[in-house]
Amino acid sequence: MAITAQEVNKLRQMTGAGMMDCKKALVESDGDFDKAIEILRKKGQKVSEKRAGRQTNEGSVFVQTNDDETISVVVGLGCETDFVAKNEDFKNLGNEILKIAADAHPGSVDELKTLKNGDLTIGEKITELVGKIGEKIDIVALEILEGEKVVPYIHAGSKLSVLVALKGTEGTDVAAAGRDVAMQIAAMRPVAVDKDGVDTAIVEKELKIGREQAIAEGKPEHIIDKIAEGKLNKFYKENTLLNQAFVKDNSMTVGKYLDSVNKGLTVETFKRVSVNQ
Repeated sequence: MAITAQEVNKLRQMTGAGMMDCKKALVESDGDFDKAIEILRKKGQKVSEKRAGRQTNEGSVFVQTNDDETISVVVGLGCETDFVAKNEDFKNLGNEILKIAADAHPGSVDELKTLKNGDLTIGEKITELVGKIGEKIDIVALEILEGEKVVPYIHAGSKLSVLVALKGTEGTDVAAAGRDVAMQIAAMRPVAVDKDGVDTAIVEKELKIGREQAIAEGKPEHIIDKIAEGKLNKFYKENTLLNQAFVKDNSMTVGKYLDSVNKGLTVETFKRVSVNQ
């Protein structure tokens, strides 16, 4: 049967698929719109399966914080190329996924993909966009942070986001301080808030490295453990947030900077999310 330009445009408006894909789907379905939509979805599934092994090293982060600034949600949506990351359909889908995540607070990326976005699940919507764009798209990160006051930060380019949960915020505006600390986390990549938060496996590894270095340098046996402890303390200073030198003023640590802003102000926890690790 003959397919009119109006019918092709109608299907395009319904699905967002390209004109030629819409025309082919309508021809294949003999003008049946429901069947044509299913054909386009199957095309997306085929493209998704074909590109499943591809790396999603580009993309964007999407962040939303509630009105009282106690909960912030970040979603990382990955793709293969920076060109797609700048695509309006890609950005629109990212914002749709973020809104659903902020409303539902899913416990994992897999759970998020099962949530409905209109008539389809988020996973199905992603597959649909894969069929339209022709490269792999996937949710690569989901973080939800709660605290006394949560300050979000998106680094230039929208590929990196940091969420900082502050405590001891009473009595002053700490938004600027939170942003300063978030920028510190973005640049310096601390492994924990302070030494108590460092994974024991990391501690053991650093001590082992310290001992091996001391032995290789020919240090006496009775001071090897002391040397290793000293190297571990240096690791804490360089890699735990509150003990790091503050990048805007190296004369103080991040912990002392926060205390100077508001007595008792500190970081409870943080999340650093990047789509191109």
